[in-house]
Amino acid sequence: MAHVITDDCTCCGSCIDECAFEAISEGDSKYAIDADVCTDCGVCVDACSSDAIIEG
Repeated sequence: MAHVITDDCTCCGSCIDECAFEAISEGDSKYAIDADVCTDCGVCVDACSSDAIIEG
């Protein structure tokens, strides 16, 4: 199951830089993870300084 970015996202860009699959994109008020592309590797979770990425 793909990870999800919560409202705690500060749009810092750390997760986008770390995602090797380009599954993360910028949204209006927070970033979003494309569930069809996400491989559930968890690298974005470790990169997120605001703990805004959780298992979906």
